[in-house]
Amino acid sequence: LIELKSDGSSILHATVFPSRSEDFRFGGAPFPFQFSRSVRKRIDVSVCVDVSLCVDVYLCVLMCICVCVCVLMCICLCCVSRWKNWWIRGVLSLAMISGFFMVIYLGPIMLILVVMTIQIKCFQEIIDIGYRVYHSYELPWFRTLSWYFLICVNYFFYGETLAEYFGALVQREDSLQFLVRYHRFISFTLYLAGFCMFVLSLVKKHYRLQFYMFAWTHVTLLIVVTQSHLVIQNLFEGMIWFIVPISIVICNDIMAYLFGFFFGRTPLIKLSPKKTWEGFIGGFFGTLVCGFILAYLLAQFQYFVCPVEYNSETNRFTADCEPSDIFVMQQYTFPFAVQNKTVNLYPYQIHSVVLSTFASLIGPFGGFFASGFKRAFQIKDFADTIPGHGGIMDRFDCQYLMATFTHVYIASFIRGPNPSKVLQQLLVLQPEQQLSIFNAMRDRLRDRGILPPVAM
Repeated sequence: LIELKSDGSSILHATVFPSRSEDFRFGGAPFPFQFSRSVRKRIDVSVCVDVSLCVDVYLCVLMCICVCVCVLMCICLCCVSRWKNWWIRGVLSLAMISGFFMVIYLGPIMLILVVMTIQIKCFQEIIDIGYRVYHSYELPWFRTLSWYFLICVNYFFYGETLAEYFGALVQREDSLQFLVRYHRFISFTLYLAGFCMFVLSLVKKHYRLQFYMFAWTHVTLLIVVTQSHLVIQNLFEGMIWFIVPISIVICNDIMAYLFGFFFGRTPLIKLSPKKTWEGFIGGFFGTLVCGFILAYLLAQFQYFVCPVEYNSETNRFTADCEPSDIFVMQQYTFPFAVQNKTVNLYPYQIHSVVLSTFASLIGPFGGFFASGFKRAFQIKDFADTIPGHGGIMDRFDCQYLMATFTHVYIASFIRGPNPSKVLQQLLVLQPEQQLSIFNAMRDRLRDRGILPPVAM
């Protein structure tokens, strides 16, 4: 027996008496409910067609799968000493993946905070290496200036983000209007203050070492802070441009490790003796499949494909739009098919193949670069933050390179004019400037015949 109650909203509450198995349909899609006869009490099942709940359920299912696999690995492998490192890496990898899905579930603000936290930790790990290797204990102000420059650069980048994506919020706050208008001048002034402090801190017996560390700090800022800012830029283009690139790098790392662990025989590169051709090739094909399937799953949800925008009315981030053409299912014909065979794909799946190819063929060179860096200073890992993995930078050496490629790819082949950004920029202008633009646009539209001519 199924009793349906409707309260006029988009949620239907189905009261199911579990004495039998039933199938019912909602919107043309079957919803099977199987219950044991031994269950006695009444169960209330809510069927929600809201897209946000579908996304929540999807993410929760992925997290549950990761946790279950993690538990099974613990049971099967904890007693086998030969597999100890494999077990440690596997369990912690699944834990990090589950945490990644949880952060996605919490929304854009939490993602931005996590990216910032990872950036700060990576910066700290690299600066600490320089501090230890060069025995910079007696250098005046070295650590203070390093962290000061980190604050300056973050102020510059996040201020640019505020001006670009939070135009409506800036319009309401006079203090923010002042900061946005003079943002670059303030940023440059802050940097000059740090530059002058560095010059004043120079000590005769440490000149060369101090300039080494000054360059060390700036290269670290370039590698870590600049590229982490591009990760956030990708996020605002749509959650899918954030999730897929990060996920395929993780997938490539896992697949290459598994293929190398079980089948690896041929060394790939001297910088990383444990890397093998078998792992490299296996990781390539595994990443292509992973990226293709993930692109198909995420392209179906507005929450993932729409640009992330700030809604001034609700003071929240929203992802609500008409999906662009690359997220609309299209039919493709195989180029050399004898019988004109066709297949239905999202165009984004084709873009995911490009991203996956870069992640599996070029992305590992970010890891090789990090391996060369560590060998140069005779260290095994950047830190020991994650057992079996090393430091945070050891996990994100390829991610930063991937983020830069994704940003360039979007700017070159995907991004078009964004009306909401143009509108936000117009709102910042003075009233007379807005009126001038309005008149120019009106005349232009009349010349093209879109608006009716002025009545004589």
